[in-house]
Amino acid sequence: QVQLVESGGGLVQPGGSLRLSCAASGFTLASYTIGWFRQAPGKGREGISCMRGAGGIQYVADSVRGRFAISRDNAKNTAYLQMNSLKPDDTAVYYCAATDLVGLIACDTGHDFGSWGQGTQVTVSS
Repeated sequence: QVQLVESGGGLVQPGGSLRLSCAASGFTLASYTIGWFRQAPGKGREGISCMRGAGGIQYVADSVRGRFAISRDNAKNTAYLQMNSLKPDDTAVYYCAATDLVGLIACDTGHDFGSWGQGTQVTVSS
């Protein structure tokens, strides 16, 4: 059974950092493109960043560029999202997703991603 489980969310003060993890089971993450997405209350889903199985970063949203970094450890079958200089506007539920599609993938919308985690809440507040 294909499963993605996010962890690492929580409450952090503005300017702080968090690292989210996305543990995959039932499939080999190295063969998939991984994406991180978020959805804030009352807003649509936003693509944050995605990384191909070979390790190339395909997409980074302008809203997080220079602050967030996607990475993966294929040996651990786990992907990560390092979030620095967090702002209140970063408050959202964060999701990881995976796709085995090749070619140009819609990392901004997530439409090409078939497997999703349950999400982890990140709240940035003083």
